[in-house]
Amino acid sequence: MTDGILEVLLVHPGGPLWANKDAGAWSITKGEFDETEDPFEAALREYREEVGQAINGKMIQLSPIKQKSGKVVYAWAAEGNIDPKSIKSNTFELEWPPRSGKKQRVPEIDKGEWFSVPTAKTKINKYQSALIDELITRLNLSPSQIRDKPNKGSVAQQQDTFSKH
Repeated sequence: MTDGILEVLLVHPGGPLWANKDAGAWSITKGEFDETEDPFEAALREYREEVGQAINGKMIQLSPIKQKSGKVVYAWAAEGNIDPKSIKSNTFELEWPPRSGKKQRVPEIDKGEWFSVPTAKTKINKYQSALIDELITRLNLSPSQIRDKPNKGSVAQQQDTFSKH
């Protein structure tokens, strides 16, 4: 990557619980799967459901991480350039406020955004931060490629990181 800076795509969870949360609330795309579904195929499905588009290209498998909840997240990364404004997430039904009996449909994710590595590491769920670290190592990036975004005119290589858990 010549004169480039790595950016990662993160998504923000939808719904009223997450509406005013930012630091530590963002995530890679991810979701549930069972033992009958191939982990990689589940990751592709979840990305499609949450972003509204398929992902293609060379996939880099990252090491699984365990979140605070105990869920294990399996992740892959691929070079991409999705426009965050084009993201159209699936929705789910939520009772809100809790135990109110009132149900509403909310998007699984309400937005996505490309972040430089330093910014992404402040935004992402702290347990998923290791995925960014591993991606940097696997891509063999120098410190100049993982800094904050430069002034206009520079080229950035973007990585879609997606997973299933």
